[in-house]
Amino acid sequence: MSGPAAGRTHLVLVGATGMVGGYALRYALEHPAVERVTVIGRRTLGISHTKLNEILHPNFSDCSALAESLLHQDATIFCLGAYTGSVSDTEFHTITVDYTVEFARVLHASSPSVEFVFLSGRGADPTERSRIAFARYKGEAENALLAAGFHAVYIFRPAYIYPVKPRKEPNLGYRLLRAIFPAFRMLFPSQVIRADGIVNLSGRGMLVVSVAQQLGSGDCFARLLCCPTQAERGGRKAPWVR
Repeated sequence: MSGPAAGRTHLVLVGATGMVGGYALRYALEHPAVERVTVIGRRTLGISHTKLNEILHPNFSDCSALAESLLHQDATIFCLGAYTGSVSDTEFHTITVDYTVEFARVLHASSPSVEFVFLSGRGADPTERSRIAFARYKGEAENALLAAGFHAVYIFRPAYIYPVKPRKEPNLGYRLLRAIFPAFRMLFPSQVIRADGIVNLSGRGMLVVSVAQQLGSGDCFARLLCCPTQAERGGRKAPWVR
C-alpha cells in the first residue's frame, strides 16, 4: 500500500457500524482532505465508495493479520465499544480495554507516526480505582493508549450522546434521556452533544483532529475543538478545552 499524497489523509476507522462511528465514516468520505478511509469491523457496512477500503476482522483479540493493511496511515478514529449492561463484566473489559490495546499495538508497529483519536466517555477514571466498571475500564484504555508511543493521542469524553436518528435504545436510562433531551440540553448544555456534532467540522469534533495535521492548520483545529466533550492530548487537558 502506498502512502497518501501530500496534504491528503489516510484514515483508519474502527467501529463504523455504531452511532458515532457511522457519522465519522459519512463525514470522512465527504471530506476533501481525506484520500482513503480504511474501515475495520466485524460485519460488513453494505455500502461502496471510491475512498472506502473495508476490511472484515472478526477477532479483535488478535489484530496481527491487520499489520499490512495498517501501513502508511495518518490517523485513526477508534469508536469500538459496548453499552454498560449489554454484556457481562468480563466481556465489557475485553471490548473496552483488551481490543483497544491489541489494535493499538499493531497499528503503532505498522504506522509509528499515526495519530489516535479515541472515543472514551465522561467520568473515565485514569486512576483505574473507580467502583464503576465503565469509568475504570475507560481509564485503563486511555492510560494504555497514552503509554503506547503514538505521535498524538486525542481522547474525547462525551457525556450523553444524542442519537440524531431514531433507534432502539439499549436500556431504560437512554430511553428516558431521549424523551427529555430538549429540556436536558437546555438545563445541562455541557452534558450533551449530538452524535453528528462530536464528529463533523461544524461540530468541532473528531474528524477535525484527524485531518488538521495534514492540512497544516493546527491552530485552527485547536480553537474549533471547544465543545461539550473533553479532548485530551498526552495525558493533559488540551489548551483549547474550556
